[in-house]
Amino acid sequence: MNKCTQWRRYGFRAHVLLAFLAACALMLACRAASAADPAPGTAILEQLKAYDELGSVLHVAAHPDDENTQLITYLALGRRYRTAYMSLTRGDGGQNLLGPEFGEQLGVIRTQELLAARRLDGGQQFFSRAIDFGFSKDVNQTLKIWDRQQVVGDIVRIIRKFRPDVIVTRFSTVPGTTHGHHTASAVLALEAYNLSGDPKAYPEQLDTLKPWKPKRIFMNSGGFGPGPAAGGAGVIRIDIGGNDPTSGEPFGVIAGRSRAMHKTQGFGNFGGFANRGPRTEAFQLMAGEPATKDILDGVDTTWNRIAGGSEIGTLTEKAITDFNPQDPSASVPALLAIRAKVAALAHDPLLLEKSRQVDKILQACLGLSVQTQIPAAEVVPGESLRMHEVATVKSSIPVRWVAVRYPGNVGQLTQALNLKANQPVTRDDERKLPANTPLSQPYWLREDHGPGMFTVSDPSLIGLAENPPAFPIEQVFEVGGQTLVIPDEPVAITADAAKGETHQRMEVIPPVSLSFASDVRLFAPGSEKQVQVTIRAYRPNVAGTLQLDAPAGWKVAPASIPFRLAAVGDHADFSFTVNAPAQPAAVGIAAHVEIDGARFETRRSEIRYDHIPTQMLEPVARFKAVALDLAIRGRQVGYLPGAGDSVEQSLAEMGFALTTLTGADLTAERLKTFDAVVIGVRAFNVRTDLAPQIPALLAYVEAGGTVVAQYNTPGGLKTPKLGPYNLTLSGNLPANRVTDPKATVTLLVPDHPAFNSPNKIVPSDFDGWVQERGLNFPNEWDREHWTALLACSDVGEAPLTSGLLVAHYGKGYYVYTGLSWFRQLPAGVPGAYRIFANLVSLGK
Repeated sequence: MNKCTQWRRYGFRAHVLLAFLAACALMLACRAASAADPAPGTAILEQLKAYDELGSVLHVAAHPDDENTQLITYLALGRRYRTAYMSLTRGDGGQNLLGPEFGEQLGVIRTQELLAARRLDGGQQFFSRAIDFGFSKDVNQTLKIWDRQQVVGDIVRIIRKFRPDVIVTRFSTVPGTTHGHHTASAVLALEAYNLSGDPKAYPEQLDTLKPWKPKRIFMNSGGFGPGPAAGGAGVIRIDIGGNDPTSGEPFGVIAGRSRAMHKTQGFGNFGGFANRGPRTEAFQLMAGEPATKDILDGVDTTWNRIAGGSEIGTLTEKAITDFNPQDPSASVPALLAIRAKVAALAHDPLLLEKSRQVDKILQACLGLSVQTQIPAAEVVPGESLRMHEVATVKSSIPVRWVAVRYPGNVGQLTQALNLKANQPVTRDDERKLPANTPLSQPYWLREDHGPGMFTVSDPSLIGLAENPPAFPIEQVFEVGGQTLVIPDEPVAITADAAKGETHQRMEVIPPVSLSFASDVRLFAPGSEKQVQVTIRAYRPNVAGTLQLDAPAGWKVAPASIPFRLAAVGDHADFSFTVNAPAQPAAVGIAAHVEIDGARFETRRSEIRYDHIPTQMLEPVARFKAVALDLAIRGRQVGYLPGAGDSVEQSLAEMGFALTTLTGADLTAERLKTFDAVVIGVRAFNVRTDLAPQIPALLAYVEAGGTVVAQYNTPGGLKTPKLGPYNLTLSGNLPANRVTDPKATVTLLVPDHPAFNSPNKIVPSDFDGWVQERGLNFPNEWDREHWTALLACSDVGEAPLTSGLLVAHYGKGYYVYTGLSWFRQLPAGVPGAYRIFANLVSLGK
C-alpha cells in the first residue's frame, strides 16, 4: 500500500501507535476553527522577512511521503529559510488507493501530490532520474538497478543549483529493516555532499552551475529505521513546534494538511493527526563541521555573507521596520532601492534567487497582476495562439507596461500602456506556436528508459518537478525607472458552478489521438488476428494515412489505411490483420499517422483527481503483441473489482467472457451462471459489500465453482475471513514478499492441475516477470486444507511457500494468491497468462 510508511509496512512500536491514535481522537474532538484572515499586508511582510534570511536547507529521501513535512514547514515558514525536498523517485512502483493508475501514471500523480504538499508547507520540490522500481530489501539490490553515478550526479546538480547550507537526509546510511531505496537515498546523498564542491566532479555541470559545498549533512530519521542515538556524539535536538507567523496556525497543523496530499497512499485524513504542540527532532551529524545547538550553527544567514551585501541587509531591515500592512505600496520606494543595490553587486547564484524573490514582493506591494488568457487550453504545434492579456494594478504608483516577450520574439509594445489603480488594461495578440514544440508529455517520460533510470537528454530539465511552460512569456513593466519582468504563460479559464473559476495550463496536443482496444493482444503462434486502431480528431477536417509499425517476424496488412475525420470529436475504427510468427514471441507494435507530411504517434491519457491539476499524458500508441501457446477451460467468468487493476481486461483477452460483479451479484442464483469468479486486488480491503456475501461465495465453490482471490493488505481488512479455511496476513513485512522478479521458483506439487491443465507449466513461464514476484504473502494458513503450490525467495532468505495457495473445497477450488498478477498481465508476461489461465480453469 504505502511504500514508505513503516508503521503500516513493518509494524510500529505499540506505544507510538497508541499515541498516534489518541492524537487522532483528540484532533477530531477539538479541531480549532481556521485562523482569521490576516491583515492585507501580513503575508507580504512575511515575504519581506524571508528575503532578509539567506539560510537554506535541502531535505533528501527516496519517495513521495518520505519527507518530514513538519521539519519543512518549520524551516520554510518558521525560520523563513529557503527549504527544498528532493525525492529521488516519483513513487512509480507503489500502490494506488484512489484508482487504476500504476507505474508511470502513478508517478505523475505522486509528483503532483508532492507539489500540492509544498504549496502548503512552503518548500520547493526536486527529483532525480531514479525510478521507483518496487520494494527493495537491500541497498545493494537498489544500487544494482539504479545508475549510481547518475543519481549522485543528479543530487550534486541540485546541490549546486539550490546551494543549501545544510543537507538533511531522512534515513541512515546503515542498512536495516527499512526499504533499500531509503538507505540508498542517504548513501548517495552523502556521496553527493562530498563531491558537490569538487570542480573535477561532474564538470559538465559547470557550464551553467558552480561548485558548492554545504557546511554539513545530518540524518533525521523520525522513526524510519536506525535513527540518531539519544545523547550520541554529533547529535543535536531541536524543537520544530511553533506557529506560522502569517496564519497563526501550528506548524503541525499545516504539516498535517501537507502530508494529507499523499492521497494515493491513504493519507487523505492525515490532517486530523496534526501535532499542535512542541515537537523535538534529533539530527545526527554525518559529515562536515560539527554543530552544538542548531543545524545551521556557524552559518551566516544574513546579507553579510554576500560581498557588498551588508547595505542590502540594512535597507531590508529598515523596510521591515517601516512596513505598513495596511498600505504595502508605501514600501515600493524602499524595494526599488534594494533592487538597485542588488543589481549593482557582482553575479552570485544566490542573488538570482533573491532577485526573483524581491520582484515578487514588489509585485505584491504594487498589487500588480498580469494574465494571458487563451480561448482553449489545447493547442496543436504550428497553430496560432490568440492571446488576451490583462494587466491590473491596485496601487496609485505609476506603472508602465512596456513589452511582452514571446519565445523567439521580443514583442516590444508599439506604445507603452500606463496602468491606473484598479483599471484593467488589456491587449490582444496572436503568435504561432513553434512547430517543434514538444507535446504535453512529462519530460521524464518522453524517451524510452530502463528499469532503474529515466532518460532525460536535456540537462536543464533534470531535477525539475514538472515541465516548464510550453510557451513561456515575460511581461515587462517599468516602475520608478526600473524594469520589472514578470514570468507568465497562457492559460484557459473556465467557470464551474461547483468549483468556481479554474485555470488550466496550455496543453500541446496532436490533431488526432490513436488508441488500441487493449494494451496486450494474445496470438497463437503462426495465427492472425484483427487489430483495431481508433483515431479521434481534435481538429476539424483532418486527413492522412494510418500505419502499424511491427518488428521483423510480424506481418501487417494492409500497409496503410487512409482516413478523414470532419469534426472535432469524430472518431473512426480501422482494422489491420496482424500475423504472428510461428514461434512464441513478445513485441511492441505501434501506430502512427501521416498528416500533411507530419508524423503523429501518440495516444491520449488524462488523469483527473480533485486534489491535483488535471494531467495530460501523450505516450506513443503501442500495444504488446504476445504469441504464446494458451488454452482455457470454462468460459463465463465473473470479476469482482477491488482497488483498481486491469486484470479483467487481461482475462477477456485470454478468451473468457467477462461479467463485472458487485457484492449484490454474489448470490447462489447469480453465481451458478459462472464457471469461475475472480476477485480483484485489495477487494477485501476496499469493498464493504463483499464480507456479507462470503457464505454465498463459499457455497458456490462447494457446489463446484472456482474462486481466484488476489492479494490484500493486512491493514483495513473488512473481514478476517479470506477463504474457506484459516488464512492470516500478518503485516506488510519485507519477509512476506519476494521483490526479485527473477527469483527462482520451485513447483512444490508439480502434478497439481494448476500446473498441468489446460497448459503445461514449465520453468520458462516464470521468465520475464516485472518488478516483483509478489507481496503480502500469508504467514499463517490451515496447512491441512490449503495446498502450497510453489516456493520462491529473495537471495539469502528462506523460501516462501504461501504465494499461491489452493484449497479443494467441496466440489470446487478456492485460490488465494499474493503473486503480482496485476503487474504481470498488463505487462504482457507470457507465462503469467498461462498460469493464471490454469487457475481460472481449475475444475473444468
